[in-house]
Amino acid sequence: MIEGILLGLETILTIQNLALIACGCIAGSLIGMLPGLGPISAIALMIPISYNLAPASGMILLSGVYYGAIFGGSTSSILINAPGVAGTVATSFDGYPLAMRGHAGKALATAAYASFAGGTIAVILLMICAPYLADLSLSFQSADYFLLMILGLSLVTAFAEKGNYAKALIMTCLGLSLATVGTDLASGVERFTFGRADLIDGISFLLVAMATFALTEAFLMVLHQSQEQKQLPKLKQGALLLTKQEVKDIAPVISRSSVLGFLIGVLPGAGATVASFLAYGAERTLAGEQSKTFGKGSLKGLSAPEAANNAACSGSFVPLLTLGIPGSGTTAILLGALVSYGIQPGPRLYLDEPALFWSVVISMYFGNLILLLLNLPLIPYIAKLLLIPRALLVPLIIFFSLTGVYLISFNTFDLYLMLLFTLAALFLRHSGFPMAPLLLGFILGGMLEDNLRRAMTISQGDLSFLWDRPSSLTLMIIISIVLLTPLAKCLLPLAKTA
Repeated sequence: MIEGILLGLETILTIQNLALIACGCIAGSLIGMLPGLGPISAIALMIPISYNLAPASGMILLSGVYYGAIFGGSTSSILINAPGVAGTVATSFDGYPLAMRGHAGKALATAAYASFAGGTIAVILLMICAPYLADLSLSFQSADYFLLMILGLSLVTAFAEKGNYAKALIMTCLGLSLATVGTDLASGVERFTFGRADLIDGISFLLVAMATFALTEAFLMVLHQSQEQKQLPKLKQGALLLTKQEVKDIAPVISRSSVLGFLIGVLPGAGATVASFLAYGAERTLAGEQSKTFGKGSLKGLSAPEAANNAACSGSFVPLLTLGIPGSGTTAILLGALVSYGIQPGPRLYLDEPALFWSVVISMYFGNLILLLLNLPLIPYIAKLLLIPRALLVPLIIFFSLTGVYLISFNTFDLYLMLLFTLAALFLRHSGFPMAPLLLGFILGGMLEDNLRRAMTISQGDLSFLWDRPSSLTLMIIISIVLLTPLAKCLLPLAKTA
């Protein structure tokens, strides 16, 4: 391993490769900040440039774009509640309320610190454990992935206010229902399309996310414009430094979330989205009485998903590099780039192409360091976005939301559907229904169905697949504890009074 690290440093520490890392990080950050353009779009735009480079240099550039886009994606989530990337949805739960309280600078800085720490911890784990974790990812079967999705969905308690657990469950079921719209890839049958060709491919994540978060927020600004102007505190731009107590509070959160995010990222198909939701839910559960501050601008609630999604990005390179298995759409594009260079990822990659393997690994740390050094000085200027008058900010949010959705399909039907979802979201939010469980159900719905179908096929309809393996049984126990905890909290006061 020491020889590999030295070889990676030797490859990285050239003017050309350092410049490529910096360019990739800057390009990824800028593209990631725009709602609707995530890491897939960013990498796709940079692939033609990478073809003119050596394989190691090309992968360094594309890797920099990848985690730069994830790093930058939190900015739009925090400032305008527009999570254009699924991995930064959980960031908006506490990042946006914190920005609305006048602490946009602190929110962006905390996200930057958590992302850097998560990426750094993940790189260390990647260097030490990559071969062993490859075996772990291979041992996971469809039943385990299904239970992992159920665990993610069971954490709806993390998004529910006291007494609103039923509403959170209803929104989760609604999200799962929306995920079934479109063509069933296994059977080719159209489901809930109502005869419209526009719905054959299903509903895009970006449409649902923009409608339920960004557009809804813009409409609420318009509806309550006078109250917003009176209640919005003065922006405290200089508050980038965290107090000793705040560092003490979030340090263990970042450590736990980084390890969890990395392990989830190692599993093909899970990725940064599942990691960020699980980390947020786990920290809210562990917070006890302090869980009341989650969703209202908690630094713990902000740092947990940010550390997890960055660590998961690094973790996703384990199955990509060691097994040749892309864990997400983004890593699938990276796999295509590797194959175009004539390199086949797999167990022998770090033996046959050690310079490429270790340079990509080492570039992750340098990339996170460059992102931190580039973004911290710019935070006071980025935070000034909130100082834009509402009369200008609202049209900008609407423009980016509509443009981002339209550029995916070039279909005006999606814009009408988006408006319909926005009106429904306004009504639901007014009635006290949380939007986060809906988005969680929508994101995990497809993976949940696919893995359940495969698990049922393998077991020939026998439900014993839920507990017949140690990993499945462990996940079942954790899910049971998570689901029964809210019920126990409700029954305990009744038992005491009786």
